[in-house]
Amino acid sequence: MPTSSQRANRSLVVAGIAWALFWSLMVLVAMEDYRRDGGTALWQPMLWETSSAVVATVLFLVQRRFSRGDDALVATPRRWFGRQLRWLPLYWFGFTPIVFAIRHGIYALAGARYEHQPWSDVFVYEALKISVFFGLFTTIGFGLLSYREMMKERVRAEQAGALLREAQLERLTRQMQPHFLFNALNTISSLMHTDVARADATLVRLADVLRATLALGERPQARLRDELRLAQGYAAVMAERFEGRVTLAWDVDPATLDVMLPAISLQPLLENVFKHTVGRRREATAIRVAAAVDGDTVIVRVEDDGGVLDESGTPGITVTNLRTRLTALHGENASLALIALAPAGVRAEMRLPCTC
Repeated sequence: MPTSSQRANRSLVVAGIAWALFWSLMVLVAMEDYRRDGGTALWQPMLWETSSAVVATVLFLVQRRFSRGDDALVATPRRWFGRQLRWLPLYWFGFTPIVFAIRHGIYALAGARYEHQPWSDVFVYEALKISVFFGLFTTIGFGLLSYREMMKERVRAEQAGALLREAQLERLTRQMQPHFLFNALNTISSLMHTDVARADATLVRLADVLRATLALGERPQARLRDELRLAQGYAAVMAERFEGRVTLAWDVDPATLDVMLPAISLQPLLENVFKHTVGRRREATAIRVAAAVDGDTVIVRVEDDGGVLDESGTPGITVTNLRTRLTALHGENASLALIALAPAGVRAEMRLPCTC
């Protein structure tokens, strides 16, 4: 997306081109009228309009140089136009003397005499003409300034929205950390009563998992490869607790490893399986984690062969949190669904735009 300075430069270029085209048209019209009236010295009408263009440009630049402080008033048109009207006398009393001095001087250098109406008539006519041009240029300038301010406001709104989303994502991500820490420490506590050596080994492994968790929690998004590293470390810890009661399969397409997911999103889905399925049944539970590309969508699945969906249909904190973060990041282009499998089992399926 172009920056505000780039938009401002683009507006200046467009305004400059429009200004040059306007005065070029004035020169061409004057030359054509002069030719139709039987004139042959085409340099004369070219001089008339070119001198007007140069002086009008200089006066306009002077006006802009000393009236930039009025740009803040563009939201109140009456005040802004009132400030610009203060510059009209500059055009009345500066435009005609300078323009006609240039014309007389060049005519003299060419060995000719520049003839025109009496000075009183010239001043009145030129004042009226430059007033019309002043009104036209001022109105166009107001339109350009209004457009620039509108674009600035749009950028500010987009930046504010991005900051708000980032803050929301950070809050939601950090919400998952104490939830995970509580369950992980509870796992260590259970092992301490049955096998101290295993508990010690698991504690070392847990330390690595916690470091990964804290690192991922510092940003709103993480690559799937990093999410897998955390999820696999967590699964190893939990497999120690539920020894012999769980088998894990990882079916991940290498093309998905650099896809960006909401930070700490895969591990909570895996944690749900351990909490609601593995922990509640004595039979062995098979868990499968898969990731694949389907057209312009990446599908990440965590499924088991023994879970049962809650009949109330009310999602827990993990699902609610992750859905909110997916919406904040991708809007309607991402989703998280819980699907009942037959004859038993639950699949958590996350879909998000493919960036691979």
